[in-house]
Amino acid sequence: MNTTIYALSTAPGRSGVAIIRVSGDYAGGILVALTGRPTPPARRAVLRTLRSEDGAALDQALVLYFPGPASFTGEDCVEFHIHGGSAVIEAVLEAVDEAGGIPAEPGEFTRRAFENGQLDLTEAEGLADLIDAETEGQRQQALAQLSGSLRTVYEAWREDLIGAMASIEGEIDFPDEDDVPDALSHRAYQPLADLITSMTSHLDDGRRGERTRSGFTIALIGAPNAGKSSLLNRLARRDAAIVTDIPGTTRDIIEVRVVMGGFPVIISDTAGLREAVDAVEAEGVRRALDRAVEADLRIGVADARSREELVDLQGRLQDDDLLVLNKLDLAPEAQSDGAYGLSAKSGDGVEVLERRIEEIVQARLSAREAPALSRARHRRAVESAVQALERCQMNLADAPELAGEDARLAVRSLESLTGRVDVEDILDRVFSQFCIGK
Repeated sequence: MNTTIYALSTAPGRSGVAIIRVSGDYAGGILVALTGRPTPPARRAVLRTLRSEDGAALDQALVLYFPGPASFTGEDCVEFHIHGGSAVIEAVLEAVDEAGGIPAEPGEFTRRAFENGQLDLTEAEGLADLIDAETEGQRQQALAQLSGSLRTVYEAWREDLIGAMASIEGEIDFPDEDDVPDALSHRAYQPLADLITSMTSHLDDGRRGERTRSGFTIALIGAPNAGKSSLLNRLARRDAAIVTDIPGTTRDIIEVRVVMGGFPVIISDTAGLREAVDAVEAEGVRRALDRAVEADLRIGVADARSREELVDLQGRLQDDDLLVLNKLDLAPEAQSDGAYGLSAKSGDGVEVLERRIEEIVQARLSAREAPALSRARHRRAVESAVQALERCQMNLADAPELAGEDARLAVRSLESLTGRVDVEDILDRVFSQFCIGK
């Protein structure tokens, strides 16, 4: 933390403007070394000529100085806004290095912000997600997390738990005091029950936060030649899957990633469901069935001319899944209540199906009053806290010492979410996912 780091914070390559960031005790000294002039007023952009160690002009740049702790990292920071040609960037980076800077590791700026108390761990993760956001839903979720939505929830749980622990610890530490009521720890029972209810409700959200980050999954299932691959191509708006009249053309799972309703959606075309004719097709059918089980939504595709396919799919789909009657151009009279009639070949009726898929995705993933758990590590920590609290409840009456230890374990699980405790392995994993310069 005593070194002064630097990095190109904009994407490499030719551009109108590139930004080089510097952070550390000597950031102001590097600014003076490159400009030959005193540091400018804090947080005010000024025009300066940047020069190399031997005095050669490198570029005319806007420079900004952010003295700590009122900076992103909490340290003295400098930004050089230079022209975005590769030769200019390389020359200025070399000059910063010669002036005493050290190249930053991925995520090192944000890690310093975390370790200097400018961000907690959930906000740092929100920043990483905001940088990676590709859809409107991802942007909204990441921005809310960066703004402290998850931290507020986790800290509230922690404070409530510490309040309940006071009753438990009171009985452990002062069992014979006249002013400590008998079974004082029983006062903690209802607060613990309320906490467990709140945490369990938070966990029971259909993993919407994780799905917003990674993608809502849809599996297309049905018999061979029902039109699954043609429907996939329509939804993807490109020829992602091979379409032929030969049954069993699709042997493995084909995935396409699209955006629907502002959220990432992964649609999988699967092998046709039938008695396999060889070992390869048998493996494809097995994978198709596994993907159907794992998917957030199943879309059964049946040939409108085949009553048998329709009946088979109705037995495989769940209540919230969708049923499609395809090839209505060949059987316009075919009808089935609750099914979406369309022709994947011509595109007729596909738009109606798309709107329904978007409605489902938005209903399951859209932001609600409570912020969503956005990462698997959050879910594991909350699950661990709930398990500890349930044990704590069970031990309140007969073993307050054990109850107190379980309560402390629950607090530690919650503190690991925001980085209050020493979680070096978690920190290394989180910040290694950042890009250079952030």
